[in-house]
Amino acid sequence: MLETPRSLRGMVTSPHHLASQAGLDILKEGGSAMEVAVAMAACLAVVYPHMTGIGGDGFWLIAEPGGAVRGIDACGRAASAADLPLYAGYETIPTRGPLAANTVAGTVSGWQAALTLSGSTLPLDRLLRDAIHHAEQGAPVTRSFTETLATKRPELEALPGFLDSYTAEGTRLRQPRLAETLRRIAAEGCESFYRGSLAADIAADLAAIGSPVVAADLAAHRALEVTPLSVEAFGATLYNMTPPTQGLASLLILAVLDRLGDLGPEDGFSHLHALVEATKQAFLIRDKHVGDPDHMTIDPQALLDDAAALDAIAARIDPARALPWPQPPSAGDTTWFGAIDGEGRVVSVIQSIFFEFGSGMVLPKTGIVWQNRGSSFRLAEGGWNPLRPGAKPFHTLNPALARFADGRTMAYGTMGGEGQPQTQAQIFARHVIYGASLQQAVTAPRFLLGRTWGEQSVTLKLEDRFPAGTVAALRAAGHDVEMLPPFTSTMGHAGALIRHPDGLLEGATDPRSDGQVAAW
Repeated sequence: MLETPRSLRGMVTSPHHLASQAGLDILKEGGSAMEVAVAMAACLAVVYPHMTGIGGDGFWLIAEPGGAVRGIDACGRAASAADLPLYAGYETIPTRGPLAANTVAGTVSGWQAALTLSGSTLPLDRLLRDAIHHAEQGAPVTRSFTETLATKRPELEALPGFLDSYTAEGTRLRQPRLAETLRRIAAEGCESFYRGSLAADIAADLAAIGSPVVAADLAAHRALEVTPLSVEAFGATLYNMTPPTQGLASLLILAVLDRLGDLGPEDGFSHLHALVEATKQAFLIRDKHVGDPDHMTIDPQALLDDAAALDAIAARIDPARALPWPQPPSAGDTTWFGAIDGEGRVVSVIQSIFFEFGSGMVLPKTGIVWQNRGSSFRLAEGGWNPLRPGAKPFHTLNPALARFADGRTMAYGTMGGEGQPQTQAQIFARHVIYGASLQQAVTAPRFLLGRTWGEQSVTLKLEDRFPAGTVAALRAAGHDVEMLPPFTSTMGHAGALIRHPDGLLEGATDPRSDGQVAAW
């Protein structure tokens, strides 16, 4: 069994070791889990720019020791000018370029909301210090960055300023304009991103690149504190984010799995088949109903509270045959990270710019790469996820958290578009149902149904570490199986943290990432 890092005073995990180190330093200075997470979030925006940035969106789950679990929705809305006439002549919204940069970036507002909840005591310039340093002095490029840049270069290199922003000096990537922007946020506050002098410069930048987002759109944005979705399963209360995220799907998978009884060995056919089929049922509901909460026709929490409805969903699963697939897939690149502080607060955070390098548009003065989340809108008058001025786009992002009857609290998550709910379920099942150590649960082989980071196919993908007999049985049951190499990033960059009731902390990081658990 792989050894899981343990500590007592505080712990963090993230997909990049420099971000984890930045978080640990804040822990050692007495920072709360929310302050720690802001420091890691800012650092990841610099050292993992192909996956995240301050030009994207974010979502938070915060568990107070012995208290409520709260959520922060830092999702930006579509620009007031982002309407159907803007895209006349297009069948779909472009995924790159200025018309893909059509929603407000909510990430920084999420930082402010989290710091407000924490009663922050450390100054913002301290929380952003490491991120500013890495942007100004340079950070070593990762293999993930290098490989992603090489793969995506043909579709991005013609965009103004892109290569100038992301061409490394040897092994070091400097981002001086982004460093200055972070320095201004540190001095002027997160509010300035939306309603200050920085906001004026961002609006001017957006106008210069041809984005429909204007100053009024930035000024109207606010992060929202929300009550997370929850469901009872496996002796725990599971939490995830509200729409427009796919948090409902993540909870449905585990709620359905809990109704299927003993499924045999963790790497056997019955367990994997059940997980895949539960995923399909959850995605069918997600793709029909989940989007901008202002326009949804179902109450997701009411569905999760309806035991008869959950039983009916579980009853649709054939234990021997695969439901024909695919359904329309969703892509996305993301970073998940978590923190536990000395007082027992547990934070699960996810932030993203959607595709690798988002829209590919780097703002010329402020150095911010803007997300393309709004490219997921449909160019339609109605139906699922239609483009409307001021609408929230459907989000694959969803941080997860669980509280167990025995007093444990678990934060877990991953990047990976369609793969996020599936990876969450696999890690949870291996650790909670089958008793794997937390690190073993993250390291173990994974499957992915459909498309995720860097992949276009919609097959059932398996890392080639699964037993040959299980693979053959899945194929015989009708699954369209595709084998992938071991430890492929296609399966996401996951992580997990647990706080035990006696104060013991455990953490795991993903060997598929550049991450690290850091603790003291």
